[in-house]
Amino acid sequence: MNKVRIGVIGLGTMGEQYTRIYQVHPLAEVTAIADSKPDRLEEIGNKYKVAGRYGDAESLLAEAPVDAVCVATPDFAHYTPVKQALEAGKHVLCEKPFTTDLAEADELLGLSRSRPRQKLQVAFNHRWLSSYYQGYASIRNGSIGKPVAGFARKNDTIWVSTELLKWAAQSTPVHFLGAHDIDLMRWFFASEPVEVHAYGSKGVLTARGVDTYDVIQAQVKFASGAFATFESAWIYPNTFPTIVDSFVEVLGSAGHLHFDRKRESIEMSTEERFSYPKVFLSNEVFGKLRGAFVECLGDFLSAILNDTEPQVTAFDGRQVTAVLDAVSRSLATGQTCAVTPPSL
Repeated sequence: MNKVRIGVIGLGTMGEQYTRIYQVHPLAEVTAIADSKPDRLEEIGNKYKVAGRYGDAESLLAEAPVDAVCVATPDFAHYTPVKQALEAGKHVLCEKPFTTDLAEADELLGLSRSRPRQKLQVAFNHRWLSSYYQGYASIRNGSIGKPVAGFARKNDTIWVSTELLKWAAQSTPVHFLGAHDIDLMRWFFASEPVEVHAYGSKGVLTARGVDTYDVIQAQVKFASGAFATFESAWIYPNTFPTIVDSFVEVLGSAGHLHFDRKRESIEMSTEERFSYPKVFLSNEVFGKLRGAFVECLGDFLSAILNDTEPQVTAFDGRQVTAVLDAVSRSLATGQTCAVTPPSL
């Protein structure tokens, strides 16, 4: 295989990024794209010179010459195209969260394990950020002792939930934002989550016609005895100087780690506003997108070409979905809920 032939399913913000990055990657070629909106299909196809254009994932998988697909549909719509792709014998890179339904995640995990030569990677791209990886390595070598507690915040401005996402009412801030942080903390702690107690508030978004939570805080206990609090919101005022306010902290028995993702090493003022440009995950440098997101996509190709396990597996994705499932149950009942362990 000289180049991995890629199909991109879903052409929203992330789908376009997948298309752009893979179309110029030396080990890949985007041979097909799929989206239900004909205008968007034509726009992205023309912009990135992709000949194969399909109105749905099923048609792409049945007709297009692809070795792998990127599933970049909305949060709640990952299951069907991932399942179809696995059954069609394709490698799969799935946007986070893996699924929003635990039964679906378990089914896809079983399907993936029954096809070990097919690669399934979940795009928890924060693991590729150099600062997060440095923190992970520091924890592993004992620099801060044993992790005992953590806190993660990922809060968006209200523009995201009312204008950017047309489907925010079909998700929650913890599904859309907190999934990344849940994955990171599980990775840092090297321990599986066992129980959750969550609190949520509604009102701001429902008044604007978006029936979902404004903010959620969930405390998760891990098998090691460590615990972490995850805060996710998407009602910050649009005057906030960056789209997302984000930090992660890990407290160890002999030290701590703090990762500030709001500033990302640069601040900028103009006559119009003050801002902290987001540059770590992906940023254009000399005409090409570079950064952790690009490296995440590159390692998916490496897993395919070298027949190795992806850095973030279907099991990792399933475990995050299990926490999200426990968060949803805790919000509904007001009780502490056990995280359902995998049956496989």
